[in-house]
Amino acid sequence: YLPAGEIPFDASFRDACAQNACGYYNRCWTCPPNCGDVDELIARVRSFLHAVVYQTVWPLEDSFDIDGMHDAATAHNRLTVRVQDEWRGQEARSMVLGAGACGVCAVCTKPTGEPCRFPERAILSLEACGVDVSTLAARCGLKYINGAHTVTYFGILLHGGTR
Repeated sequence: YLPAGEIPFDASFRDACAQNACGYYNRCWTCPPNCGDVDELIARVRSFLHAVVYQTVWPLEDSFDIDGMHDAATAHNRLTVRVQDEWRGQEARSMVLGAGACGVCAVCTKPTGEPCRFPERAILSLEACGVDVSTLAARCGLKYINGAHTVTYFGILLHGGTR
């Protein structure tokens, strides 16, 4: 838990999205370039007072277990959707940031040109918002890397009015 104003940002992390290592660049409504200007997203995150940072750590068969990483990301995103749904029942003005592509829908409508099915539930990634995740982890006393044959994903629940 930390004040949202202490979330570290580096807008250049957004440039990594354009390299499309994850395969979602311009293929998901909540991924760049479709998710909006990084400076506007940083301002949106900074408009909240409080942040709850969480992580999930998943075992892998080995460092090249791409299927295991994908399964872990899917499970992490399902958790992020649950966090969002549960919290919005308690506090209407809140926002969650997840890891990678949105994950609300099994298949995003972006490639077919259809509008987002659930824009009020869509989840942006920490990276798309320019969050410096490794510095954030250290600031929260969390490990960014949790050992061999594991993958770690992060999320943030933002809440508490506006600045």
